[in-house]
Amino acid sequence: MVYSDYKSVDGDMFEVFIRNGASELHKNIKKVNDLNVFPIPDGDTGDNMYLTIAGGIREMLREQDHRLWKKARALAGGMLLAARGNSGVILSQIFAGISNGLGEYEKVTLKELTEAFMAGVDRAYETVVKPVEGTILTVARESAQLMQFTDEETTLGEYSDHLLSAMHDSLANTPELLDVLKEAGVVDSGGAGLYMIAKGAARVVRGDVDPEEGASEPAGSLQQAGGAAPKMDLSLFTADSVLEYGYCTEFLLRLMHAKTDVEHFDEKVIVDYLSTIGDSIVCFKDDTIVKVHVHTMTPSKALDFCQQFGEFLTLKIENMMLQHNNHVLQKEDTAPEDADEEEESAIPTVKRKRRPYATCVVTNGQGIIDIFREMGADEVLIGGQGKNPSAQDFIACFDRLNADSIFVFPNNSNIIMAAEQAAELYGDSRVFVIPSKSIGQAYTAMSMLDISFDTPEEVRDNFLENMNYAETGMVCKACRDYASEDVVVTEEDYVGLSAKQLLSASPDKVMALKELCVKLGIEDRDIATVIFGTDATEEDRERVRELFAGEWPSKEFYEIDGQQELYDVVVILE
Repeated sequence: MVYSDYKSVDGDMFEVFIRNGASELHKNIKKVNDLNVFPIPDGDTGDNMYLTIAGGIREMLREQDHRLWKKARALAGGMLLAARGNSGVILSQIFAGISNGLGEYEKVTLKELTEAFMAGVDRAYETVVKPVEGTILTVARESAQLMQFTDEETTLGEYSDHLLSAMHDSLANTPELLDVLKEAGVVDSGGAGLYMIAKGAARVVRGDVDPEEGASEPAGSLQQAGGAAPKMDLSLFTADSVLEYGYCTEFLLRLMHAKTDVEHFDEKVIVDYLSTIGDSIVCFKDDTIVKVHVHTMTPSKALDFCQQFGEFLTLKIENMMLQHNNHVLQKEDTAPEDADEEEESAIPTVKRKRRPYATCVVTNGQGIIDIFREMGADEVLIGGQGKNPSAQDFIACFDRLNADSIFVFPNNSNIIMAAEQAAELYGDSRVFVIPSKSIGQAYTAMSMLDISFDTPEEVRDNFLENMNYAETGMVCKACRDYASEDVVVTEEDYVGLSAKQLLSASPDKVMALKELCVKLGIEDRDIATVIFGTDATEEDRERVRELFAGEWPSKEFYEIDGQQELYDVVVILE
């Protein structure tokens, strides 16, 4: 069914639009998650927004009365209870305001729909203690304001096209309003989630999808929402960790007549107190229930204070450092946009703020990626043996970096030429390809990163000089028998390599590593860094520690959980 010529919306149409909007958000959860950089990079905005709207849809489907206001009220009520995270709570408030704005209409004109949308925006702004522009709030407000052109002759097709275009433009502008987005080179994740909902509704209006595509009841758990539920690795927050971000604390509080004047209770008393112990506060009252979201170092204080007014219906407290560390560990590469996808469907991409210098490192393995980022790498391209980035991949990376001078570490002889070709083709920055052939060379150069020189040529020369201080070797399983004058290898052996030269072989990977280190001249080096791959066991790690402690006790020894796939062990000698 095509709705593009309609000039009003009834309850059944509203239900179809919302369900297809949620379906589109569900398809793009990971894209929305990966945009999340504010207030901390916890990367769950897509999940939070989907689970919020999914909770509302479940209630909407249970509502047997098909009048518009009944469907909208059921949706809003379910979303208020299911809301999680800042963006989810704000989304629930937008739809609660829309429900109020629809009054008790069985159907509305598009002008009346816009007025209800503005009522949703107003309620969301009132709910957030400190509204921040450049977020989902801005995207909703600017879009609603631009829809004021609507009159009696506007068709639903025209309306949805204008709304989607307005949201896209507003979303694309969010980095200009919020520096943290500009620095990261992304648009606001909450705004992107709202845009996806609008996109799904617009697609069904135009008849691009079957109205029943989003008809099944939405997933009700995080596992169903975002795919397989990631297992929380508690070891990522140890006895030596520092709680930098605090706790994301959310709860529903049922106000109790035995404790307070429920009818006249003003949630501002809760907001005022939470402002003294935390931030990112969202708090609102709906009948006898108060929904609270706060980031705080002391969640117990928030609970103790609020319990004097009522009792908890739901409660969630999450260590945001643990949440963030697990997200970084589990984050996968985002596939490039389908080139055939319509332009309006893509989440807008933006450049970082222009800078004098930027660095790009090519590597793989989440642990290695994290190390380079900690060292100051501005961009990490996934690549390496068997995963060579193209020249176009480099050019896209240069665009994202948006710097006057860009320094690239290919870290593989098979990648250098593509990087150099991209550098020649790229005209918006000066690109210096540092001809590193191993991660050890980049590791050593980046560990002595210095951009205080007067010219980019001096920065490049410093990189070139420093990278030569390292020798890098890799240990991996042999894939076939091999023999040369120096080394005989069977398919059961582990081999040690350096610069494509086979230096050692042994049925025991630690012995292959030992011989490799000797061949690389460890006696003349001061520092040894061992990077363990995904298959490394705790026994492997302990034997390697014992090897260096026993054979070379005077060397500084460091180990990294690199999580690289191809090489069991990488060793860097400096």
